[in-house]
Amino acid sequence: MKRILTYSLLMMITIAAKVKAQDTTRLGMQDIFSTIDKNYPLLQLYEARISSVRSLVEGAKAWMPPTVALAFDRFPYRLSLLKEMTPDNQAGLMLSVQQMIPNPAKLNAKKDYIASLENVQHNDLEWQKNVLHFTARLYYYRRYTAEQKLKIIKEYRELLQMLIKTAKDKYAYNQSDLPTIFKAEASLSELGNMETMLFSQIAESNIGLNTLMSRDVNAPFFIDTLLTPKDYSNEYLLALDSSQLQRNDILSVESRIRSMKINQRWAATGSKPDFGIQFSHGQMFGMPKQFSIMGMMTIPIVPWSSKMYKSEVKSMGFEIQAMQKEKSTMQLMASQMIREKITMLIYETRQLINYDKNVLPSYQKNLESNLLAYRQNTGNFFVLLDAWNMVLMKQLERIDKLGQVFTVQSEYEYQREIK
Repeated sequence: MKRILTYSLLMMITIAAKVKAQDTTRLGMQDIFSTIDKNYPLLQLYEARISSVRSLVEGAKAWMPPTVALAFDRFPYRLSLLKEMTPDNQAGLMLSVQQMIPNPAKLNAKKDYIASLENVQHNDLEWQKNVLHFTARLYYYRRYTAEQKLKIIKEYRELLQMLIKTAKDKYAYNQSDLPTIFKAEASLSELGNMETMLFSQIAESNIGLNTLMSRDVNAPFFIDTLLTPKDYSNEYLLALDSSQLQRNDILSVESRIRSMKINQRWAATGSKPDFGIQFSHGQMFGMPKQFSIMGMMTIPIVPWSSKMYKSEVKSMGFEIQAMQKEKSTMQLMASQMIREKITMLIYETRQLINYDKNVLPSYQKNLESNLLAYRQNTGNFFVLLDAWNMVLMKQLERIDKLGQVFTVQSEYEYQREIK
C-alpha cells in the first residue's frame, strides 16, 4: 500500500508538471500563426467548401437518370373486345425506357466551371489567414510593449525607492525638503496605476491571442522577449507595379473572373443539341408483341429558345467587365496603401533611432549628473526627481514609438501579405 501511494503521488506530480509546462509554453509569432491556421474555425469553413467543390467535380459529368414509363395503350371502351383475337383488338401494355444523352461539350464545360471554383475558395482562405495573422501581430506586439514598460517601471521604481530613502535620511540633517519627498512618494504610487493599466493590456492581448488559437482564453504563455523591427527600407525604392500584385484578395477576384469566363463558355454550349433514345415494348392482347426504337435531338438554335442562352452569355460579359474594373480598383488602392505604409514605417523608424541615439542618452546623462551632484550634497532633490521623471517618461515614450513602429510594420506586412 505504501508503494502504491508513493507511485500515485509521483504520477500526480509528473502530470501536474507537464500540464504546467504546457500552459506556460513560449510561443513565437510563427508558432501562433501555425496554431491559428490549424485551429481557427473560419479557416476550416473554407477548407470544407473546397472539399465540397471537389465532390461536385466528381459528379459534374453525370447524366440525367433514365425514364421508365408503363401505359395501357389503345384500350377500347368496349372491354369485351379484349377477348377477341381480331385486328381491331390493338390493345396492349406498353413499357418504354428513355435516356437523354447530354452533349459532351456541355459536360466538359460544366466540369471546368465547377473545378474553377476551388481556386476562388483557396484564395479566400489564404487572404483570411492574412487577416488573422495581422490581428495576431497587433495583439502580440501590444503585449510585448506592455511587458517592456513593466520592466522599465520596475527598474525606475527601485531607483526612486532608493532616492526616497536617501532623501528621508538627509531630511534629518536639513539637507532635503519634505514637500519633494511627498511628491516622490506620490510618483511612486502612480507607478502602481501604470502597472495596473499595463497588466490590463497584457490580459486583453492574451485573450485575443488565445481566442485566435482556439484555446482557453485564460491559458498563460510566454512570448519572445527580444523583438526588433524588421528592415524594409530597401523596399521603398522598389518600383511597385500595381498590376503585378499577388495578394490573395486580388487573386480571388481574378479567379472569379476566370470562373465567370468558363461559366460563359458553359452557357454558350446551350446552342449545342442534346440527344436521346427511347425504346418501347408492347405486350399486345390481340396482336403479336411489338417494339419501337426512337432517337431524339434537341434543336436549341430556334429563335424562341436561343434567346435564353444568348442573353445569359451577354449578361455574363457585362459581369466580367464589372469584375475587371473591381480588380483594377483593388490593385490601385493596394498600391497606394503599400506606398503609404512603407513611407510611414521609414519615418517612424527614424524617430525610434533618434530616441536611441540622442534623446534617451541625453536625458540619461542629465539624470546621472543630478544623481552625482545629489550624492555629493551639491544637488537638489527636486531637480533630481524631475530628472528621474523625465527619463522615465522618455523611456516609456520610446516604447510607445517602438509599438507604433510594430503597428505600421504589421500594416505594411498585411498590405503586402507577408506571412
